[in-house]
Amino acid sequence: MSDLVDRLKAGKARVGVVGLGYVGLPLSHAFCSAGFQVVGLDVDPSKIESLAAGRSYIDAVDDAALATMLAEGRFVATTDYSRAADLDAIAICVPTPLTVHRDPDMSYVEATARALAPHLSPETLVVLESTTYPGTTTEVLAPILVEGSGLTLGQDLLVAYSPERENPGSKWSTADIPKVVGADDDRARAAAEALYGGSVAQVVSVSSTRVAEATKLLENIYRCVNIALVNELKVCFDAMDINVFEVIEAAKTKPFGFQAFYPGPGLGGHCIPIDPFYLSWKARGHGVPTRFIELAGEVNHAMPSYVLGKLSDALNARGRAFKDAQILVLGVAYKPNVDDVRESPALVLIERLRGKGSTVSYHDPHVAELTSGRHYSIDLESVPLTAELLSSSDAVLIVTDHAAVDYELVKAHAPLIVDTRGVLRGSSAGPATIVQA
Repeated sequence: MSDLVDRLKAGKARVGVVGLGYVGLPLSHAFCSAGFQVVGLDVDPSKIESLAAGRSYIDAVDDAALATMLAEGRFVATTDYSRAADLDAIAICVPTPLTVHRDPDMSYVEATARALAPHLSPETLVVLESTTYPGTTTEVLAPILVEGSGLTLGQDLLVAYSPERENPGSKWSTADIPKVVGADDDRARAAAEALYGGSVAQVVSVSSTRVAEATKLLENIYRCVNIALVNELKVCFDAMDINVFEVIEAAKTKPFGFQAFYPGPGLGGHCIPIDPFYLSWKARGHGVPTRFIELAGEVNHAMPSYVLGKLSDALNARGRAFKDAQILVLGVAYKPNVDDVRESPALVLIERLRGKGSTVSYHDPHVAELTSGRHYSIDLESVPLTAELLSSSDAVLIVTDHAAVDYELVKAHAPLIVDTRGVLRGSSAGPATIVQA
């Protein structure tokens, strides 16, 4: 495998990326920038057509960056998995959702492995990047690749795990973020280090794929538990007529021992609402309880109900009910200033409001339309934010605090604002009634 390592270190290897979404497309860009020839593989023909036409659908890789990748001839996107036969290294970046019973859904990883396996050549490195439970690489991915390819694991087939660490909307690009790499043999580890070594700022090697898989879970469980804590405190402090955001701002002036987390209407994104349950599922198989994880999930899962309760009380105070109420949702992305709606609490709130008989519209400067997904069937388009729309709404529900929203316009014309993000805390209400939720 020394030839493979040498080619990877020299940037002369041919690299594949499977799954051209929020993880795979930025990773493809990082590999191209490092000098690799990159083949992007995806089962969605519409993505392939868009990329071939120079139209990016991911903010982290704009059209100009995509144009450079295409113009230099370093990147091609295809649905043809037989192209894997020409590749030296392949990174798998496919979804790992939960089933309706909150068990890991490995169907995307398994299907990808089966599609790749017959086309793998000797001396190939396959790296799983999808977030998952400890043991997935060795128990799920590797056996399928070995069976389908006929290659020998650790000799002419190398397998490693490197968790994605994307943070949509942040200043951190894929190339800036240190990359954890884990493998179960020295050859695979050396090849994975060489693959990422020229593409990212730092490679952090760990002793096994299980350690690398557990590292990503720790990172996201840490956030999940702390967000649950501050969400619970929001409810607690609200009962005491204390503004939780003012408390947080005061607490974070302490220069040590405290990191600020902020409450909201629930958890969103592909990672934090999902990843902790991978570990709790795996732990059950070992007879180990994960009480913190389960409790954090319960607290965060309950936040949309808390928000609807606050909205109901605010409407009732104005002589209105959910039925036939006109509700405008501000922001449907799961976090500010991005176009990502995966697992967004806005989807839960919209469906529940519609179920209660409300007429719901939304405005989001980053999300032009909502379409049906794995768990939701919402077909809506973002509406322009106008004085007429605001004044005709019975309530405006701020779900995502995008910077591009004109909140002064909202305050000037909305009769009732329910603010789940504290974006209007401390501001003069004007004619609007502002309720913190």
